[in-house]
Amino acid sequence: MARELDEKDFAILRKLAPEYSGILCPGSGHEFHSILPPVSNHIARDDEDFAERVARLSEEDWAYLTDLILSGREDLGCVPEEDIETILTHIRETVSEGAAERARRLYHLSGCGTL
Repeated sequence: MARELDEKDFAILRKLAPEYSGILCPGSGHEFHSILPPVSNHIARDDEDFAERVARLSEEDWAYLTDLILSGREDLGCVPEEDIETILTHIRETVSEGAAERARRLYHLSGCGTL
């Protein structure tokens, strides 16, 4: 489900990609509708760069992103598996093991076309 990013979303995006100031996803040319997928797929150079970028986020940022993920507003379906593991590690460490497991299930369900 596409959503419009708000100022809080763009603040997190600026932490993840301070060198990128546009509102258009560099890969699709469309406005951002999520935070983590475009960083993973189009801005980060590789999985190591992605891991370094998401490590910049605070516990508050992770709580917010986890809420978005679990409510289906932050779609991780197109994020590569290695970056999902990085995301789940941060959720596990900053939010909870249960939230990380729910996010993992959602990811696998969306990848299978179930959702």
